[in-house]
Amino acid sequence: MSVIVIEFITLDGIVSDPDGSAGTPTGGWAFRHGPETVAGDKFRLGSTLDDGVLLLGRSTWQLFSRIWPRREDPFSARMNAAPKLVATRTLSDTTAWANSKVVDGDLIDVVKREQRDVVITGSLSVVHALMGEDLIDEYRLLTFPTVLGTGRRLFPTDTSPAYLECLSAEQVGATVLSRYGKAAR
Repeated sequence: MSVIVIEFITLDGIVSDPDGSAGTPTGGWAFRHGPETVAGDKFRLGSTLDDGVLLLGRSTWQLFSRIWPRREDPFSARMNAAPKLVATRTLSDTTAWANSKVVDGDLIDVVKREQRDVVITGSLSVVHALMGEDLIDEYRLLTFPTVLGTGRRLFPTDTSPAYLECLSAEQVGATVLSRYGKAAR
């Protein structure tokens, strides 16, 4: 089992509001390079979506539950078919997106017990909680040639040091997909 974080990210480490749905002044930065930049399996998840589980925070799940169920392309079919765990204290009805259920119990314990690969997309509060427990095995970052200067960062300034190993990097249109794993200790 691996815990894989996937994020759209700017050159200066900002991950907040890539699609503009939060209405921030700099939101929508990921789509300024066209829809093809973010469409399909840009994170090279492949069968991980078939065999793993998506873990989403409430806000990300609510956004995705309005978007993904209406899509019918092959990647969307995989996203819609994948089992989904929703980390929330307030949401109880997850019927808007098939195969979704609220995390039952403590998030950290649930992730530690999970037998399947866990893929977290967006959901910065979930990512930060798992970072704090050193539970993330891999980061897959789609880096956009954008500098925002402000916004929520994947790695906040008060984060403990993390030593990662570059597993791969490739240009994907206007972006770079980089994969980082835990460095050997």
